[in-house]
Amino acid sequence: MAATDRDDTVIDRAMRRALEIARRGPRGVNPQVGAVILSPDGQVLAEGWHRGAGTAHAEVDALTRLTARSGADAARGTTAVVTLEPCNHTGRTGPCSEALIAAGVARVVYAVDDPGEQSSGGAQRLRAAGVEVIRGVGGDEGEALLDSWLTVQRLGRPHVTLKWAQSLDGRAAAADGTSQWITGAQARADVHRRRSVADAILVGTGTLLADDPALTARRPDGTLYDDQPRPVVVGTRATPLDARVRRHPRPFMQDEGDDLADLLDRLRELGAHRVFVEGGPTLASSFVREGLVDELLVYIAPTLIGGPRLAVGDIGVATITGQRRLATASVERLGDDLLIVGHLRSAHEAHTATTEEED
Repeated sequence: MAATDRDDTVIDRAMRRALEIARRGPRGVNPQVGAVILSPDGQVLAEGWHRGAGTAHAEVDALTRLTARSGADAARGTTAVVTLEPCNHTGRTGPCSEALIAAGVARVVYAVDDPGEQSSGGAQRLRAAGVEVIRGVGGDEGEALLDSWLTVQRLGRPHVTLKWAQSLDGRAAAADGTSQWITGAQARADVHRRRSVADAILVGTGTLLADDPALTARRPDGTLYDDQPRPVVVGTRATPLDARVRRHPRPFMQDEGDDLADLLDRLRELGAHRVFVEGGPTLASSFVREGLVDELLVYIAPTLIGGPRLAVGDIGVATITGQRRLATASVERLGDDLLIVGHLRSAHEAHTATTEEED
């Protein structure tokens, strides 16, 4: 099938539609995927999307709808436009690549490559069967749609954002443990906005007992955002029966915190793609020490507190050469406060950066 300007327009329109209907599916362990089946002359014959774990994938959903209405050979010679590379493995359902081949689909157009070790390879399997394959159409939009799911696939665990607020001299609380509020209203509003796009929010029992946080994501007027992170309390001390976290819109879970990597795995199994760690210092230090932080948010207030309550404790740095250097993504002013967004560098990247600075 030779592509024409009209054909490109039809494909682009079909991909936009596939991306739109993909959002009807739940965001969780499995990706949101949409599919549109086009006739040889560019007419939409069927649509499908993935409805969650154990249900038909988008391509099979669309094919099933088409054949149920028009017969077993209705997909022969058609084009399948899909937001994600058709899978090539058998899980709870069979490989979509094989389903497309068996249906007689002549061409497959998809937006994003499947990064999974087991599920990828669908494009190669389709080409081997003589199906024309075009990749990357609507790629940027597809990456945006699947951003959090793709992050989990590439990291092998949820993406972790670690946040803390501190005084200019690095304190997270006064000597008596009080910490509300170090930063101002604009900084706190920014934190709540970022909470609202997380799937889980973690806090240590020390902070829970000291501050009794609700762990909800709230707008400046106090109303709740539509999406709320699952609250997770980390530590061995009991959560009080009257703790505000027990009134969270989502049921809270508690974990002893002796294996943070395992905790992240279990959160992933529950559908968490993005985890927001609020601390306090003990929990924050543990995540940094174990190399489980992907993004760091540090809110710095122009105030001095002094005393022993540092924002971060032992992170495994015994000498200056072991320091955990950051790649600074942005510095933003929020009222009187500053927000520094950074990413922890690997040891090689940190050594290279230090050498360049000395040169």
